[in-house]
Amino acid sequence: MTSEQRKAETVSLLQDLGLKEYEARSFLILTQLSTGTAKEISEISEVPRTRVYDAVRVLESKGLVEVQHSNPQQFRAVSIKEATAILRQQYDTRIDTLQSHLEALEFQPEVDDSNRMQEVWALSGHDGIESRTHSLLADAESEIVLLVVEEELLTEALYERLHDAVDRGVDVIIGGETEAIIAKLDLEMPSVKVFETELDWLLGPASDDEVAISRLLLVDRTTLLVSSFYPDAGPDESHEQAVFANGLENGVVVLLRRIISSGLLPVADPVR
Repeated sequence: MTSEQRKAETVSLLQDLGLKEYEARSFLILTQLSTGTAKEISEISEVPRTRVYDAVRVLESKGLVEVQHSNPQQFRAVSIKEATAILRQQYDTRIDTLQSHLEALEFQPEVDDSNRMQEVWALSGHDGIESRTHSLLADAESEIVLLVVEEELLTEALYERLHDAVDRGVDVIIGGETEAIIAKLDLEMPSVKVFETELDWLLGPASDDEVAISRLLLVDRTTLLVSSFYPDAGPDESHEQAVFANGLENGVVVLLRRIISSGLLPVADPVR
C-alpha cells in the first residue's frame, strides 16, 4: 500500500467514524504536523482555507484538536491514542443509542413454534457469518460441534467464545480438515475433544475456482450453520455465503447432524 493509498483509506475510515471529508482531511494533516495554521493545513490537505476554519471548529468541539489563539491561530491534533479513544467512545455511544432506539421500536409478533421448526435462512458476507457464528456459540447451552475447514477461521475471538462455552459446562467437540488445523486446535483448546474429519467427499477437492465449504457448526443438536466460499462471485456479490437452519425436526439439521457425527473420527482419547 502506497502512502497516498494509506492516506485515502485513513480519510475514509475517519468518515466512517462520523467526520466529514474536510474534517477528516484536516485532522489527518494535523496528526502529521506539530502545529499548523489554516493556511498550512489548506495547502497540504487541499481543503479550501475558508473551510479549514469550519472543519477545525468541529474537530475542536469533538476534542480532537486544540487551538492556540495567536495571530495567526495555531492548531494541533491531540495524541493519536487520545483521538482514537475519543472516536471509539463516540462510536460506542452511537451504537448503544441505536440499539436502545431499535429495541424501543421493535415489534415482536407472536411466534408460531410449529413454523420455527422449519426455519432455513441464507446469510452473505464474512463479517455477518462470523457474527452469527459467535452468537450461536455464545448462546449454546449443551453441545457445540464445530468442523473447521479454513485455517483463517481460527481467530482469537473464536477461541474466546469456545473457552466461554467450556466454562459454562457446554460439551465442545471440534473437527479439523487438515493436520495444521488439528494441531492448532489441540494447542489452543486442550480441554476439548478434537477430531480429524473424513468428510473429503463432502468438502470437495481444494481448488481456487470451485465452491468450498469453510465451516460446519451444530449447536445443541438443533441449530446448524454451514458456510462456503464462492471464488467466482462478482464484485457486487459476497465471496462467503452460508445457510442457517434451526429446529430439532428440521430435515437439514437432522441430515447434517448425522453426517457430522459419522464423519468425525477421534484423533486420540487423551487423558485430560
